[in-house]
Amino acid sequence: MTLTAAVPSGERNRVQNRAHVPLAVSTVIFALRPHPETGLSTLWLPLVRRIRDPFEGLWALPGGWVRADESLADAAARNLLETTHVRPAYLEQLYAFGDVDRSPTGRVVSVVYWALVRAEQIEREPEGENVRWVLADELPELAFDHNLIVEYALWRLRTKVEYSRIAQAFLGETFTLSELRHVHEAIRGVALDPANFRRQMLSGDALVVTDERVTGGRHRPPRLYRYDTSIELADNGPLPPYRPEGNRS
Repeated sequence: MTLTAAVPSGERNRVQNRAHVPLAVSTVIFALRPHPETGLSTLWLPLVRRIRDPFEGLWALPGGWVRADESLADAAARNLLETTHVRPAYLEQLYAFGDVDRSPTGRVVSVVYWALVRAEQIEREPEGENVRWVLADELPELAFDHNLIVEYALWRLRTKVEYSRIAQAFLGETFTLSELRHVHEAIRGVALDPANFRRQMLSGDALVVTDERVTGGRHRPPRLYRYDTSIELADNGPLPPYRPEGNRS
């Protein structure tokens, strides 16, 4: 006896309806860019303008439907590349948003990812009529529940930067402690005491001192550090970390 035959017709229809809930992905991508007024490094993210109903004309997060032959992470990376031309080095699943009334056209479940990119990756990608970078803490009204999604992503990033080496996603291979502190300040939105920050960073084993120093300054050149590459950007538990296409060794 099959499951379908054992279920009353009314209940069977409800089961079938639940099984066909559309699945989509959205991505919150963060980059550090100067604030237009203060010039301080600040979190920005890209939005795309919706060109059809529902919410035609409103801004939204990059996203789209999941294809049958791709993973969720690959779908998020593909949609991000198609809409913003950005290929992130770091991509992590954030949360699944599936409130029944989050879309006026019917039930849609969105698996949301968040990504981090360096400023030089976006500087060479000009904004278009339907793509715009905005301050993460000064969002307009967004389509669907995307304001809530960004709020959650910001909380996740600001929490995670305090106990992981995720800040490296905004830096080059080597960096000074001052550059690392500025990234932490930009993400957390607070000024940090340089001496305390230095002591905190050097008390662990994640940072590796190099033999290199910054050259060209008038003062004693600061030493360059790097992260221990045997440690992942963030603890992903038993799940494998996301590897960008073409770099999945």
